[in-house]
Amino acid sequence: MDSITLKAYAKINLGLDVLRRLENGYHEVKMVMQNVGIYDELTLTKTPLGITVETDHAELPADENNLVYKAAKLMFEEFRLSGGLHIQLEKNIPIAAGMAGGSTDAAAVLKGIRELYGLDVSTKRLMELSVSIGADVPYCILGGTALSQGIGEILTPLSPMPQCHILVAKPDINVFTKFVYEHLDAQGVDKHPDIDAMVAAIQAGNLPGILPHMENVLETVTIPAHPIIKEIKQLMITYGAHASLMSGSGPTVFGIFTEYEKAQSAYEKIKATQVAKQIFLTTPIA
Repeated sequence: MDSITLKAYAKINLGLDVLRRLENGYHEVKMVMQNVGIYDELTLTKTPLGITVETDHAELPADENNLVYKAAKLMFEEFRLSGGLHIQLEKNIPIAAGMAGGSTDAAAVLKGIRELYGLDVSTKRLMELSVSIGADVPYCILGGTALSQGIGEILTPLSPMPQCHILVAKPDINVFTKFVYEHLDAQGVDKHPDIDAMVAAIQAGNLPGILPHMENVLETVTIPAHPIIKEIKQLMITYGAHASLMSGSGPTVFGIFTEYEKAQSAYEKIKATQVAKQIFLTTPIA
């Protein structure tokens, strides 16, 4: 096998709590991660020498500053692989959006190289290696529905999220995770989500039981900086979402619908307002 093509799925956070800032500068988190059916496509091709990256998006670096390059370099060094690799990336997941776009692409490269080179390496080992690339990468290797703890590397697989329709809208702004966490007062957050209750509802397959626990403490930083996020959340509810939340550090907002017709109608109405640059109607991915 000389080439392989993979899909790298985006994630949303059904609930996100930050417990405290650690001495190493990271934050201890407790959150529920969920893949959705928005994905990038990557093609990995063996080459004689070196790692090269090609992307269809002008905002993305095509050098060692791209997480896919870092992922490939990690694998080549860790497993002493010979030759080189060309990575072609077709980008659909919004950039700097709180949807782990870069992390999921890196995860796809790690898994793709394992398959392309026939490496005898477990998924657990890949997840352990991937922490050095980014805190979300281990989850992106695991995928599905998961409880994430520690700095994001302690993962517990959960039952699949009950089927529903998810409307995703990203306004025309970029938000960087580092900025949000640097400005978060973890000890000063008044209300923390009940992640344990959300996990129990997921395990029971109870969608109505999940919805009241959808909270994200990072909204306390991102919404004051970008009020349009709150505006989109309110539009989601107005147009029939049972719950709406910012994903990750933002600015992407998603809404949960049980009826496709209402979700499609909300998609059209929010698109017409032009509050979002990118908008998708999708479903959870197990």
